[in-house]
Amino acid sequence: MSLAFCGNENNSVAYNVDGGVLNNGCFLDALNVVPHVFLLFITFPILFIGWASQSSKVHIHHSTWLHFQGHNLRWLLTFVLLFILVCEFAEGIVSDGFSQSLHLHLYMPAALAFMAGITSIIYYHNIETSNFPKLLLALLIYWVLAFIMKTIKFAKYTEHGIGPRQLRYCITGLLMLLYGLLLAVERYMCYTDPTEVKPPEDLQDLGVRFLQPFVNLLSKATYWWMNTFITDAHRRPIDLKVIGKLPIAMRALTNYIKLRKAFEDQKLSKETLISVL
Repeated sequence: MSLAFCGNENNSVAYNVDGGVLNNGCFLDALNVVPHVFLLFITFPILFIGWASQSSKVHIHHSTWLHFQGHNLRWLLTFVLLFILVCEFAEGIVSDGFSQSLHLHLYMPAALAFMAGITSIIYYHNIETSNFPKLLLALLIYWVLAFIMKTIKFAKYTEHGIGPRQLRYCITGLLMLLYGLLLAVERYMCYTDPTEVKPPEDLQDLGVRFLQPFVNLLSKATYWWMNTFITDAHRRPIDLKVIGKLPIAMRALTNYIKLRKAFEDQKLSKETLISVL
């Protein structure tokens, strides 16, 4: 089976742009590749050169993660984005099975978008680690380009009568929405609070080893941050010194004070109500 980006069973139609570039589905898919290629070329040098790998050791003792505003929302949106991109890739593969030649434009943009999505969250993670939010400008540009490309594609689908009954139409609409939401999160981060985040007091204490409240959403859900600790415990016995201290918010005294305050407030409220009656 022959291989071509737009297919080659009828080149006169596949590469025909007499009605305008944006009215040719293959060229429209080619335009959708641009944002993803841009992100890969921009972020890879930064990651490999070591901007992000300077890590937060300059600011805090622990090699862990700080949380920028919108941290959890960004991770959740990225997970959903990756899932929808897998669906788009699968839809392209299935659609390509009905043609005589391979049409790369049906699934290559989705594959590149998936790579870009993973790269974006890795890049964000490293920028968060380095506590240098100004470098998130690259992601802001990427979300803008991706949102514009998907909006154009969605509009052209609507213009040509492709509606909600078509899976491709629904996937494109969802991707446009997700890119728009990620753009909103990035814009808020870049223009509202582009300054460095002050590390929590617990992260400046070498004795605190329980980092669950401070790691990113994925590590928090999988307890990935405990891998080193579990590996060391498997090799040799551990003691309380190795386990370390709990964060201030999770210590018994802190929670006792909170409980006592809540109890006193409730008691005072009840006494006040009784005296009124």
